[in-house]
Amino acid sequence: MARLPIPAMIIAGLAGLTVLGPATAQDYLVLAAADCGSAASRVVSDTGGQLLSAQPSSDGQTCVVTVLVQGNGNERPRKVTVRVPM
Repeated sequence: MARLPIPAMIIAGLAGLTVLGPATAQDYLVLAAADCGSAASRVVSDTGGQLLSAQPSSDGQTCVVTVLVQGNGNERPRKVTVRVPM
């Protein structure tokens, strides 16, 4: 099999592209994940547990925070998941 030099492969790939028109700012809009740090801090301080995870929910208005809370006496620790506003 013949090997094409890298520039030839790039040019061949670009030859198949079509220009659809000028792009607008909305074409490049990317939603960034919201920061759930403060929400996670509140849940950890309220429960006294250890943070396992904190991530924004799909609605972008709340965070899903999961903490590990120590049990009483001989009880095992339990995992608690809380949905809190950002």
